[in-house]
Amino acid sequence: MESPLQEEDLFAFLDALGIKTETYRHALVFTVEEAQRERTHMPKGGGHCKSLFVRDKKKRRALVMVDENRQVDLKALSDTLGMGRLSFGSPDSLMAMLGVIPGSVTPFSLINAQVKAGEEPPLLVALDAAMMAKTPLYYHPLHNAATTAIAPDDLLRFIRACGYEPVTVDLDQAAPAQAS
Repeated sequence: MESPLQEEDLFAFLDALGIKTETYRHALVFTVEEAQRERTHMPKGGGHCKSLFVRDKKKRRALVMVDENRQVDLKALSDTLGMGRLSFGSPDSLMAMLGVIPGSVTPFSLINAQVKAGEEPPLLVALDAAMMAKTPLYYHPLHNAATTAIAPDDLLRFIRACGYEPVTVDLDQAAPAQAS
């Protein structure tokens, strides 16, 4: 990957799509607990989310977004996604594919892995159904010193504009749900 795109590039891309967002600045956060302490100045409600960059032994990768409070069983997730045994992707792989560091994983990082027409996406994008029922959704804007609010439908539009067809999964069930 060439130099990864930055926050200002992301916001220009979102603006070009007509997507409205609201961004809140805060101290660097690396865990859900740290993020929860930093959001006292943000509106209540919505879905604060975490993003998981995972891979299986065949080096198939997935970017999975879930509610920040969801405990994710990687074995059950691998079954739901139809992948082999999952582990977290390495920091080097994360930077090479999505242009972000651990603690900054976000669906917005798909801007750094855009798929050209006719190409096969390099990873599966999965969205937790329970998370998608909340509004707005909150994610880091390519770094972990801010949080950006986006409407669920706009998140879907952004992901599709990057060349991916996200899959909505019900992590409370054993089988994958239909595509979003």
